[in-house]
Amino acid sequence: MNRTNAGGAGKQGSPGNPGVPRTSGVFADQGGGGASGVFANQGVPGNPGGGGSGGSGAGAGAVGVNLPALRSHNAALVLDLLRTAGASGISRLELAERTGLTPQAVSKITARLRADGLATEAGRLASTGGKPRTVLRLVPDAGHAVGLHLDRDELTAVLCDLTGAVVAERRAPLDLGAGARAVVEGAAGEVSALLGEVSPLGVGVALPGPLDHTLGVLHRVTGFPEWDGFALRDALAGRLGLPVVVDKDTNAAALGVAVGTGARSGSGVAGGGSFAYLHLGTGLGAGLVIGGAVHRGARTGAGEFGHQVIQLDGPLCECGNRGCIEVLCLDAVGRGTVAEAARVLGAGAANLVGLLDIDLVLLGGRTVAAHEEVFLQGVGAVLEERARREGGGAAVPVLAAPGGARGVAEGAAQLLLAPLFGRGEG
Repeated sequence: MNRTNAGGAGKQGSPGNPGVPRTSGVFADQGGGGASGVFANQGVPGNPGGGGSGGSGAGAGAVGVNLPALRSHNAALVLDLLRTAGASGISRLELAERTGLTPQAVSKITARLRADGLATEAGRLASTGGKPRTVLRLVPDAGHAVGLHLDRDELTAVLCDLTGAVVAERRAPLDLGAGARAVVEGAAGEVSALLGEVSPLGVGVALPGPLDHTLGVLHRVTGFPEWDGFALRDALAGRLGLPVVVDKDTNAAALGVAVGTGARSGSGVAGGGSFAYLHLGTGLGAGLVIGGAVHRGARTGAGEFGHQVIQLDGPLCECGNRGCIEVLCLDAVGRGTVAEAARVLGAGAANLVGLLDIDLVLLGGRTVAAHEEVFLQGVGAVLEERARREGGGAAVPVLAAPGGARGVAEGAAQLLLAPLFGRGEG
């Protein structure tokens, strides 16, 4: 693992304001005003008072935006194109054409990016009659972010570079019912061991909901009501001295698909499309991406998919209801009737397709991974039957989510990385 200082991140913000790392470098004052760095006023999700937009990309809703934020928006556009261009790079002229910025503006932005170590030359294009054009590329190890997945019985931590690629990983057993202090201490220890000498942009934490993404406060996590009201973001930020963002595991995984692992895997789900990510592991939930942005809802409670009641006299669920999709799926898996679980999951997926008219259904989570073909075929068959009944054309495709066992952790890292590139909900 690269142990150099990640992008000169410098001294991180005080635990009392976990969303604001204080540094004069390129990532200066994310979420705070008055910075002069390239990403000044580039808000970090989950940080109250941050300057970032709640829209689906850089500059969404940016009417009347102030000059520093506008500069940050333009830098994010350029940096995202450098990211997606990969190692082959992209010329300043193409950057200008694709962003709509003037060549002079692009030159100023790329000069700042190069000075801050985020971009470097990647060679020159063959001449077509004029001066050969210099090609620029992103420097992946100029910055890092930690993605932390707290499942009910396991912890996964990954360190990702600016492209979202995993450069280090740790796994450890976890008992989410052991109490907040024990879980925070254990998580902090694993993150510290993962980092070594690297100074990351921050830590993205993903775990079962429901929770308040904006404040980083947990609600009554299914099966663990003792977590209700616990300010996990502030507790972990205070323990680590780093910015922390907290979101549901399903939202983090969906974000990772939309802007990270999905883009790298060529799965066709990155960009402005709409899809549902259904995660069946120790519980069941959904991450919803609408028009390219994670949909969290007005109270950040969207995606509680597993607790739809579809059998009024069904078995008792840990949430207190009877006949939830989650308990029906997990009971069927426990009895060894995985095909039945797949049909139940398919019924829930069909409800989502009918309600939201999404383009794609992605399946993930350890229970799906253990029986992937059964779930893909079972859910797909239910959606195909629905399409035949309605006569509306081909069924919505059902695919395995990219990212595998660490997809949630990678998505958690994107909670920090995506806003830097003007991507995701940010």
